[in-house]
Parts: sequence; C-alpha cells; structure tokens
Amino acid sequence: MYSRNATPSWHLYLPKLVTVLRHGYSVQDLRRDLLAGLTVAVVALPLAMALAIASGTTPEKGLHTAIIAGFLISAFGGSRVQIGGPTAAFIPVVFNVIERFGYGGLLLCTLIAGLVLIAAGLMRVGALMRYMPQPVITGFTAGIAVTIFLSQVKDALGLEIERLPGEFFERLQTYGQHLGTFNPWSIALTVGCLALIIGLRRWRPAWPGFLIAVIAGSLFALGLTLPVATIGSAYGDIPSTLPAFALPELPFSRIGELLPSALTIAFLAGVESLLSAVVADGMIGGRHRSNCELVAQGIANVGSALFGGLPATGAIARTATNVRAGARSPVAGMMHAVFLLVFMLVLAPLMRWVPLPALAAVLLVVAWNMSEIERFRHLMKAPVGDRVVLLATFGLTVMFDLTVAIQVGVLLAAFQFMHRMSEVVALDRDVSLVDEDQDDLAGDRQPDMRDVLPGGVAAFRISGPLFFAVANRLDNVLDQFADPPRAFILRLRLVPLIDASGAQALESFLDRCHRLKIRVLLSGIQPQPSRVLRDMGISAHPAVAGMARDFEAALILARQLVA
Repeated sequence: MYSRNATPSWHLYLPKLVTVLRHGYSVQDLRRDLLAGLTVAVVALPLAMALAIASGTTPEKGLHTAIIAGFLISAFGGSRVQIGGPTAAFIPVVFNVIERFGYGGLLLCTLIAGLVLIAAGLMRVGALMRYMPQPVITGFTAGIAVTIFLSQVKDALGLEIERLPGEFFERLQTYGQHLGTFNPWSIALTVGCLALIIGLRRWRPAWPGFLIAVIAGSLFALGLTLPVATIGSAYGDIPSTLPAFALPELPFSRIGELLPSALTIAFLAGVESLLSAVVADGMIGGRHRSNCELVAQGIANVGSALFGGLPATGAIARTATNVRAGARSPVAGMMHAVFLLVFMLVLAPLMRWVPLPALAAVLLVVAWNMSEIERFRHLMKAPVGDRVVLLATFGLTVMFDLTVAIQVGVLLAAFQFMHRMSEVVALDRDVSLVDEDQDDLAGDRQPDMRDVLPGGVAAFRISGPLFFAVANRLDNVLDQFADPPRAFILRLRLVPLIDASGAQALESFLDRCHRLKIRVLLSGIQPQPSRVLRDMGISAHPAVAGMARDFEAALILARQLVA
C-alpha cells in the first residue's frame, strides 16, 4: 500500500522542457543536445521530403511540417526526448483527403485533428489511448506499410502515370495498364539505393543511410545524366525561404465529410506519439506525461496547418535515433527543427536534382520496417479471435479505408472480449467453491506476506483475465521495488484467460526481467493461459525459470534459485 501525494492538476501539462531547465541544464548537456539534434536532422531531411511526396503533395510541405511541428512537439511535449514530424502512418489518409477535398481540405482536417488532440489531453484521456488492442495496432500498421509500398511502385519502376488513384483496386489496375512504360534506369537506381541503405545498416549502422543513399543516387543520376524523374522535373524548385503563415480557402461547408478523416488523423497522432514516448521511456529510464504530450501534439498540428504543413506526430525511429545520439532534453528536438530549417535555406537549390527513385528506395525501407513482419507472424499464433481481428484490420486498411479498418477492428475486439467473458462466466458456474485458495499458504491471507518469502524473492498475483484493457498494468510491477529481486513468482491461478495483448505485455515484462537478471517462476497457470503462452513461445522465454503447479511449489523452486 502507498499513499498518493496530492499533485496539482496543472502539473500534468507541465512541459518536460520546463522540468529539465528547473533541475539544471549544463553546457555539457547543451553540447550533447546539439549533436543529437544535428544527427536527427540529417536523418529527417530526406525522410520529410519522401513522406510529403508519397502523401500526394510537394516536398517542401514535409520540410515545413518537420520544422514547425517538430519544434512545437519538443517545446511543449511531455516526453524528454520525443522527436516529432510527418510520419508514414499518415500517408494513406493524407493522400485520400487531398484526392477528394484538395489541399485546403487536408489543412482543415489537420486543424480539427489538432483541436481534438488538445481536448483529449485536457480531458485526461491520454492513458485510455494505451488500451488499443495489439492485433488492431499491428493490423493497421502492417496495412499502412503495404499501402506505402504500393504508392512507391510508380517512382521505383519509373512508370509514366499522369495521376495515380488512391483506391486500392484502381491503383492495381492502373499499374497493370502502364507496366510497359517502365524505365530501366529508374529500376537500377532504386535497386542501387536500396542495396546501399541495407548495406550501411548492416556494416555501418551509425551512418545516416537514408541521406547517404539519396546523395549517392543524386550524384550518380546527375553525373551520368540519367533519364529519371527528379524533384525539380516533377515539382519544380524547393523555395529557400522561411515557412510563411498562409491558409488557402478552407472548405468549411464540407466539415461533415471531413470529420471522419480528421478523427482518424487525431487517433493516429495520439496513438503513435504515445507509443513513441513509451519506447523513449524504456530507452532512457524515464516517464512521460501522456496528457501533456497529447496537448503538445494538438498544438503542433494546429501550428503545422497554419503554416501550410501536414499532420505530425511523434516518430519512433527518429526518437530512437535521438536517444542513441546522446540527447539529454527536449532541446535536442528543438535544435533538430532549427538544423532542418538551415538545411532547407542553404540546400534548397540543390534538392531539385534529387531523383524520385532514390526517395522511393527510402520509403520502401520505411515500409518494410513499419510492416513488423515478425510481430505479425507472432500474432498469427494467438487465439483464433485475435487472428480474425488482425487480418480484418489489415485487409480493410489495405483494400478500403483506414478509418473503417480501425472502427471494425476495435468493434471485433470488443465483441471477442465479451464472448470470452461469457465463456468464463459459464465455466465458473460448475466450479466448486469449497476448496477455496487451495494453492495459497495460510500466511498469504494475512495482510503481509513478506515473512513467507525468502530474501531476494518477490511475488505478485494477478486476479482476473489478462486482456488488452489491463495488460499495461504489468509495466509498473517492477517499479515497486527499490532493488530488483533475484527471483520473481508471478501467480496466475486467478487468471482465467490471456489474449494476444496480455501475452505481449507478459513477454515485455519477461524481457525486462531478463535484462535485470531476474528469474521468473509462473505459478498455478490455468489451461487456456498455458496453451496461449506455449503456442506463442512465451513459456520458453529465457527469463522463465520454471512453471510450478501452485504457490508452495514455486516457493521451493525460488529458494533453490536464490540459495
């Protein structure tokens, strides 16, 4: 038991930048943040342009988004090292909105999404966004990856297509009709840049592979005067000026039609930013403020729209790069935006020579990384209901619409959960209650069980189903101990079922225990959880020291482990 200190509500929205400066910020910290910001800017430069082009707009829009939104997310955000900007998750939504409503429609969508995010943060729903079922997240993420891959076929093959449709089946039909117009030089340049990126990631992972590939592809195409499309030939020169405050005519009369897309943008921005913040927390050992982060994402999207940019959110890959480069505070993210602005002002005249096949290679790698094939395969070993949710969300994302995919995926997950709960209730009717708590020691029903446990051993009991809505509680289990135990008994007799999200959370918990050299004993596991953990390979995790039939048997094993 612990007493929760009274914390003023405004503290939930205090930017991490303020917290860092209050605790002291040295010259050494500034030096590290400057180096990290420069490193991330080098990675973000080609990526911002490629994402904008794939979204159906011009490359400077991506740069303006990374500059404006990237600065605001770091300045007002609730994460110490989060990097914000345009991301691949928005590509299918942005492309479809621009195709149907024009660029003014996209700006209105982004404005609405920003306001929704601010409202969500003020209503403290940041924690709720973490309860999204894992099969839904993996399904639409993999579906977006396939959509990005398909969007790059035109530039990768050099096909002569005047207008690429946004619909899946129309796009495939258009590709089939124009396959005869392929450009062998475009294919060679795409393959060469792909090989260079993959090779650098394997043998020189610290080098900025995207930027090196784009520069090498540009020099190769320019030196040999290859007949391939470039940024200049397709979009004209990139303006070497500061982003200007300007709004085109906004279609306010079509807000009703735009609202579903705006809500999808808000949802993606919220979920991806919080996932990125969680990843960053794991890398630096910190803890982000989820509601503050949502408010910052809202401010950034409103700011991006007012300067003619694209939707933005926290970028997991760029955030990880920021951490690995030694970032100490949000100053690194702010400097990344400043460096991008300098690059744009200085290098804009040269960017017109960047070949589109080189940018296509960058996005093909992004799509591969985003597909999370191993996690997809892993979830295909989950119970049938989770597999149905995964495949339905994936298929609807690819073939129809991301908004519909998320709605259907969440609805299927909810119905699946209710079905599972009804099965548990039905089974409980025939359970005898005479032999209550049969695997507990007598002392365990006392207020304090610490006298029962030997030194270096800790125990934790989970009561109830471990499903997607409660899986995140496992994150805080080890935080309750000042010194990590040597052995940890996880008591699962009162867990009637585990779904894919619960199994994923348990695996993440075991990963953390493995890093801390904690041996884990699973006690009293029931048939359904045992079957799921076995099928998904989690029972064979290296952190698992054994599976005991009851708590007393687990105590005997634990004593042997710490002896």
